[in-house]
Amino acid sequence: MPRVTAFVDGFNVYHALEANPAYRKYKWLDYAALARCYIGSRDTLGGVCLFTALASWDPDKVNRHQLYLRVLRQRGVKVVLGKFKRKDKVCRLCHREFHTFEEKLTDVNIAMHMFRGAYLDEYDRAILISGDTDIVPAVRMIHELFPTKQVAVVVPVGRYAVDLKQESDFHFQMKERQLARSQLPDVIHDPALGEIHRPDTWK
Repeated sequence: MPRVTAFVDGFNVYHALEANPAYRKYKWLDYAALARCYIGSRDTLGGVCLFTALASWDPDKVNRHQLYLRVLRQRGVKVVLGKFKRKDKVCRLCHREFHTFEEKLTDVNIAMHMFRGAYLDEYDRAILISGDTDIVPAVRMIHELFPTKQVAVVVPVGRYAVDLKQESDFHFQMKERQLARSQLPDVIHDPALGEIHRPDTWK
């Protein structure tokens, strides 16, 4: 029975859903359930790793995100946090300086955890849920050093990721029906916090 580990690029999926108003209602995702949409009946899902970061400049977003991550951890999802870094930019039109935030470490974290899992023989097949082609070198290295390991790619809705698909052993395009059947309950009972509700903006 092939052993499978799923590696999820959380913000890549989030922004794919956010980009299409019709898909925003699916952001209350159970990533463990979503990963099971892409494994065979004889496969064993050994783990699901979610890579994300907290928007530290917005306390309300951080609180909502932390509650969501708490729910996912209860379902066996391992959460690996990166961070956001402030970046100063200059507007090309008005030439005024402004600042924004860029997510850091996620690509490296995904690459390192995929490589570590292959090195420690924790999986026979990795499922990478992402459309970020920055992860292509990691996929190539795993194929080079661990030729018996397979890497499957799940491309989020509305994304293409041609280079990433070319490097994979096989690939899937995420479908709305898979998102629909991988939703968390609207209300989740937490032993410590009581009821955790799906955010109103995610309905």
